[in-house]
Amino acid sequence: MKHIKKIAATAVALAILAGSGAAIAQQAPKPEQLIKWRQSAFQVVAWNTGRIKASLDGTYNKDEVQRAANSIAAIANGGLGALFAAGTEQGKGWHDTTAKPELFKDGKKFGELGASFGKEANDLAAIAGNGDVAAIKAQFAKLQRTCKGCHDDFKNKD
Repeated sequence: MKHIKKIAATAVALAILAGSGAAIAQQAPKPEQLIKWRQSAFQVVAWNTGRIKASLDGTYNKDEVQRAANSIAAIANGGLGALFAAGTEQGKGWHDTTAKPELFKDGKKFGELGASFGKEANDLAAIAGNGDVAAIKAQFAKLQRTCKGCHDDFKNKD
């Protein structure tokens, strides 16, 4: 009986510790981590944008364009807005943030631009599958305009 009580006590202690660990794991990330994540996400978007541009300007590769467009769409629809949480107006991730303070004051416009980015990215991923280079170029230009619009309003120049 004593042995069973020790096992039960150990199980209860482990359950409490596990519950504490879960609570710790669910704490909000530090602002520096959010800034790093958003900087990383946008670097991946930039890399994939470059892949598409290189293919459209050079030897067209349908599979390369499709993969890159799918990657951009996945990131655009992955909840990027949450990476611009309060407390990340300034600070350093991989480098100092380039987000303008206005971004954090005009959530409605930022949300609209984010939704537009998602829509244009989704459209590009859908159009990329048909291999129509002219249509892909036109949609790619729309996507780039959404990026520029957000950068113009909410990103400090590097």
